[in-house]
Amino acid sequence: MMERLRRRWPRLAPRRTIWPTRDGWWCVGVALGLGLAAVNTGNNLVYLLCSMLLALILVSGMLSEQSMRGLRLTLVPPEEVYAGRPALFGTIVANRKRRLPSYSITLETPGSGAGRRLLHLPHLAAGDERVLTWQATLPVRGRHRVPGPRVTTRFPFGLFVKSEPAAPGAEVLVYPAVEPVAPERLRRYGGVGSTAVRRRGRGDDLYNLRQYRPGDDPRLIHWRSSAKTQSLTVRELEEDAARDVRLVLTGDGRRDPARLEPALSEAASLAVHLLRAGAGVEVRAPGLVVPLGRGRGQEVRTLTALALYEPGSTEPPAAPSTSLPEIRIGLG
Repeated sequence: MMERLRRRWPRLAPRRTIWPTRDGWWCVGVALGLGLAAVNTGNNLVYLLCSMLLALILVSGMLSEQSMRGLRLTLVPPEEVYAGRPALFGTIVANRKRRLPSYSITLETPGSGAGRRLLHLPHLAAGDERVLTWQATLPVRGRHRVPGPRVTTRFPFGLFVKSEPAAPGAEVLVYPAVEPVAPERLRRYGGVGSTAVRRRGRGDDLYNLRQYRPGDDPRLIHWRSSAKTQSLTVRELEEDAARDVRLVLTGDGRRDPARLEPALSEAASLAVHLLRAGAGVEVRAPGLVVPLGRGRGQEVRTLTALALYEPGSTEPPAAPSTSLPEIRIGLG
């Protein structure tokens, strides 16, 4: 009967739960005690006190219902989520009522214990909307369904907690963990990814010394030469030209399952580092081929392929058409 009523008139029978707080239990208990005393004694004053408490409970339910009615929540997931790294999630809270505001709204984010967050919104005017944000960490790569937050309120007297089911969630793609790549790590792979070119650029090696010009970066001032010449002298750096690299993931990931996730994280870290340095990156693994490419688009394609990679394929990738320096990473 209730389900049929909700389907036909959702406004008359919203899906909400209500539960007394500690103060609410005291209020209900006192009201019952006064009701029994009034029946036994017939005292009009006791009847009046009991009626006042019951009216307080009734008004509390009406005002809390008015505060929650017309609220709409929309989950806003982040554009990029990396495994094991906090990501910023958001929810748009909109009050669709025409005239009446909402008071004392609390959003309970998904999770338990220390991972659960309570976001409080003291006032939301009619027709207005707010964006509330929180941080959450997803530990495992791949596709995940993130549930939306749950709306609760204790308005107006704090006697009852009224809540409704969680807002619709969203599906997010979690990339493998990306860590900074140390220079020693690149040297271990043969220094792939960058070579110095004898032209002015934004590298690390010294190209030339010249007189300071307005707009030059003060961090490039060469103080020893400036002291000798009695004029400001700045350093010009050599440009780093990036070289294309092929990342080859070997193994099927079944012999040592504990090695799989660190290996994918290592591949993702190297790919991101090289692509942001201007190099072209190609990824090959059993059952996976990401063609050679550069730039932000290639970074997204590579991270997506590594996030969705499922081990166990024994099909070797097709022979590469070009010869590139290779970095081999064992999947286990």
